[in-house]
Amino acid sequence: MGYIEADTKADLRQSRQIAVVTRLKENMRLMAPFESPEQAVCEQGQRLEWLGYEAADQLHWFGVNDPQPLCCRCWEASQCARQFSYPPAAHETLLGLLPMNTRASQRLLQQVRPWIEPAQSYEKNQLGLNEVFLNSLRLTWAMSLLADAAVLLRARVLLDTPVAELPMFELTPRQLALDLPM
Repeated sequence: MGYIEADTKADLRQSRQIAVVTRLKENMRLMAPFESPEQAVCEQGQRLEWLGYEAADQLHWFGVNDPQPLCCRCWEASQCARQFSYPPAAHETLLGLLPMNTRASQRLLQQVRPWIEPAQSYEKNQLGLNEVFLNSLRLTWAMSLLADAAVLLRARVLLDTPVAELPMFELTPRQLALDLPM
């Protein structure tokens, strides 16, 4: 498994508006507003939710949406706007175009990625790509697209093929109900 560098993520975010969602590497440190990869909090510990991304200023906005916030007990409540902005460039993995604490990001990491990785490994073995060393980025890109196209075509065929009621329907014994008096 490869890891996409922060510079590449930043370039994809800025030039093509692509969100690259990856797990946090073990040696990466968390930064404000993140207490954990799944939870963002303010300096005083109030849970924050992602409000959106402002593309013009390239800022993520986080705010308090808790029905019973801690803000009423906070000593900085009179000076706090309850909305905080963070630039994605501060940490491309945590913030990027889609912050790590969002529902979509967590679903991609926890549900989609575990499904994709084994499928890609299976397809790589089926196509014989595990025995090939590709030393050109352009050739690797073309081979990846071809492998993805093969997977999509196979899935399309499997979805369009009609399925019989039972695989061995012709050989299934048939029983008759005998209405015998008892």
